[in-house]
Amino acid sequence: MNRTHHNGELRIENVGETVELKGWVAKKRNLGALVFIDLRDRYGITQVICDESMEYITKEVKNEFVIHVVGKVVERSSKNPKMPTGDIEIEATQLDIISTAALTPMIIADETDALEETRLVYRYLDLRRPKIQQNILLRHQITKSIRHYLDDLDFVDIETPYLTRSTPEGARDFLVPSRVHNGKFFALPQSPQQFKQLLMIAGFEKYYQIARCFRDEDLRADRQLEFTQVDVEMSFMNTDEILAVCEGMMAKVMKDVKGVELPLPLPRMTWQEAMERYGIDKPDIRFGLELVNLNETVKEVDFIVFKSALEANGHVKGINVIGQAANYSRKALDKLTDIAKTYKAKGLAWMKVNQDKAEGPIAKFFNEEQTQSLFEAMNAHDGDLLLFVADAKYEVVCDALAALRNHLGKELKLYDPEAFAFLWVTDFPMFEYDDETQRYYAKHHPFTRPKESDLDLIEKDPANCLADAYDIVLNGFELGGGSIRIHEQDLQKRVFNALGFTDEQIQRQFGYFVEAFKYGTPPHGGFALGLDRIAMLLTQSESLRDVIAFPKISSSSCPMTKAPTAVEKPQLDELGLEVIADDEA
Repeated sequence: MNRTHHNGELRIENVGETVELKGWVAKKRNLGALVFIDLRDRYGITQVICDESMEYITKEVKNEFVIHVVGKVVERSSKNPKMPTGDIEIEATQLDIISTAALTPMIIADETDALEETRLVYRYLDLRRPKIQQNILLRHQITKSIRHYLDDLDFVDIETPYLTRSTPEGARDFLVPSRVHNGKFFALPQSPQQFKQLLMIAGFEKYYQIARCFRDEDLRADRQLEFTQVDVEMSFMNTDEILAVCEGMMAKVMKDVKGVELPLPLPRMTWQEAMERYGIDKPDIRFGLELVNLNETVKEVDFIVFKSALEANGHVKGINVIGQAANYSRKALDKLTDIAKTYKAKGLAWMKVNQDKAEGPIAKFFNEEQTQSLFEAMNAHDGDLLLFVADAKYEVVCDALAALRNHLGKELKLYDPEAFAFLWVTDFPMFEYDDETQRYYAKHHPFTRPKESDLDLIEKDPANCLADAYDIVLNGFELGGGSIRIHEQDLQKRVFNALGFTDEQIQRQFGYFVEAFKYGTPPHGGFALGLDRIAMLLTQSESLRDVIAFPKISSSSCPMTKAPTAVEKPQLDELGLEVIADDEA
């Protein structure tokens, strides 16, 4: 089964050599006296020529057959500059069929005719497509670069359990029934969070893992039920040192994988600044369209939507879509309104600037002085389109305008799609309040350490207590994040109390974990980045499914294997579980 070269390897300097190649038939063209075959493997494509003397075998060959070719490298008379091997071709002297293939249900090429559902049913064929193969290979390059970087910094790769206990307050766990302990369940890990902290207590100081994680949550383009994260933890290091490790890692990845020099240190922005300027804690900073706070500017304007929001201690914010007034018809503005409403906004107010005058439905509510104050606040000039959202809830205003901003940035091509804009977002709120349950929840997780300056606010003013937490953002996507962890028993107890945990709940849910803190815990912190998301962005893919070999779809199922499936009754009996018939499900 030897071969002398791969199919993307031969060049003009190989002319005259006798070679052996193997691969799949990507395309066959019969020109009568000559048959041309494009031979494909994961390294590329080489053109093979077979003359009339080989008709006995070439007539049998079809697309996706696996074949063996022996021949001489010759210079092509009609070169193909689009192919790395386009200067040469192989004059075949021998051709053997290794494996036949049925007619495939899809075209196996970068541009295919198949719908995504068909592609995923026949994922092993979809993975033959050069474009998808390159995505998977680039993902491999990313992991290789990360491992080399962390190994050079003396980090230790340690595996943590897949079968563990259920954890509260995160996404839904995947539960695994125990056969030995009837009626009890393991949970698949949402992340190795507690285990990596225990490894710090164990004294390893520098840990990493390319870790598989599982969350039973609704899927979308950038989420999967099972995903991979780059999990890193370290002892005796402060926030700046941890961020430097992470951004150094990303700089190496960008250099190794994309050939891009990433300027360090990366820019930083507090969570509060990100929300004020962009309405989102993962802003895309490749373009402007920043939000403008208009509470003071419009407080005297007699427009009921603005007045009612401000009377409820709410907010009015706007964005200036520079030079686009003439390009947005009423129909196009209605589309923008629908986007805002998707994010719970009651509507979208708008105004066009025409020769220092305001035009639009709300213009009549502004007197001349108020109009000029608004234009000044929003840096508005002739031809600009002004968009406004007002609501009693800060989150609604931010969410709606952030969605509009991202939509407009893409629609108006306001950024370079080839650019990579990294950003740290820091100083997140420690807690967030839930109106339904009327209690505080941890913004990240309950082991995040508050900022040193805010320790007194845990009990007194949890709403304004900030965490020593940070996220790394790329082009409007959160790659991941982390925090300094709590290492003192008394501080951890205070945080648990602020979250409403009783002593009994703490012991039941975290007993083994808090027990470990009694025996000498070093200061520690770390981060976790989504490997799938990094690969998605660096390959400029639209979905995580394009960078995962065998992904799930939005129905939380696998089209290829048909998982999840029913299992045999004896298996369920061993687990003490009942069978649910299909018509009862």
